[in-house]
Amino acid sequence: MNERETAVIFGAGSVGRGFLGQLFTESGYAVTFVDADQTVVEALTCRGRYRLRLVDGEQAEELVIGPVRAINAREATAVAQAVAAAPLLATAVGARALTTLAVAIAAGLVLRWQAGQTEPQNIILCENLRGAPQLLGDAIRDALPGAWRSYLDGHVGFVPAVIARMSPVPTAEQRAADPALIVAEPYKVLPVDRLSFVGPIPAIVGMELVTPFDAYVDRKLYIHNAGHAMLGYLGYRCGYTYGYEAMADERVLSLVEGALDEAGHALMAQHRFDPLAMQSHIQDLLRRFANRALADPISRLARDPLRKLAPGDRLVGAARLAERYAIAPTELAWGIAGGLAYDFPEDAHAQELQARLRQAGLNGVLQDVCGISAGEPLADLVRTRYEELFSAPQWRPRS
Repeated sequence: MNERETAVIFGAGSVGRGFLGQLFTESGYAVTFVDADQTVVEALTCRGRYRLRLVDGEQAEELVIGPVRAINAREATAVAQAVAAAPLLATAVGARALTTLAVAIAAGLVLRWQAGQTEPQNIILCENLRGAPQLLGDAIRDALPGAWRSYLDGHVGFVPAVIARMSPVPTAEQRAADPALIVAEPYKVLPVDRLSFVGPIPAIVGMELVTPFDAYVDRKLYIHNAGHAMLGYLGYRCGYTYGYEAMADERVLSLVEGALDEAGHALMAQHRFDPLAMQSHIQDLLRRFANRALADPISRLARDPLRKLAPGDRLVGAARLAERYAIAPTELAWGIAGGLAYDFPEDAHAQELQARLRQAGLNGVLQDVCGISAGEPLADLVRTRYEELFSAPQWRPRS
């Protein structure tokens, strides 16, 4: 690529700066970030680059990522112009904010098409949200003027991706020292759905074209995300601050390993994953979970328990898949119980969950939030573990 083409990344946070910015610039793109954090926008725009610190245990590597620029998400005209000029877009804004991008993207698409640019665009969705392509595609279609809605098909590809690089939110101290700095692990694989691209598939460093994509979504959700959430919930009950501290607790580690073994066997039955490859994947994840240099806070791993306890999400979904193949989710039930017990005062969703527990009781929340009926074996497993989390000495937070 002689003259750099532009890639627009919505979201300049842990995934946007911590992963996509590196992959896209190494692939020859000039990156434009769109974000509402004016401090980060100004830092990126002023410097035209940022520092990415990759840490793995005692090893650290400092990279300079560029060229980049940034636009405040509120600058609608500038955002639309950036979208119109870019052959490649990506989103990394979080599941709850995804549809808020539709108006800005639709405006950019109209500008592009009105200018006679017919080359396909692809949007890589890095949200770890099942159904994200349909969700964003429908929202953009609704935001387009009627005459352009049919043009969306065949001109824009909505490409789901699996994000597995771990990159904690920068601390206040890090932001004060350098608002553009981001810290992440070195893991550098971006699985995407091969069949969702429109037109030529761009050559992106680290991108793996996979099919069937659902198998990789399930593996990420029921292994990586389930393990992280369970580590957060049980680590919180023990009074830990960081994920690596919980990983050093033999009881927590044993339960997380058991839960991932249950989920792994269910995934092998469902998707025919190779057993040795699955075991290697789980062991590598456990090693990465224990990365002290990341200092991944328990509060980040555990946040938003209402979403993480939903019927098809990481913990209940993994337990249901295990049940489908006659695998008793005895350890996964610990993760569900831990999520129900999560009462971190600074997590609004955790406080909402606790309010619902006080109002509807455990059985009511199991039904309404988790989709688990009171008489099911899974409900019995969760209830027993939930009660133990409050009664057994080993689960009492340290003073």
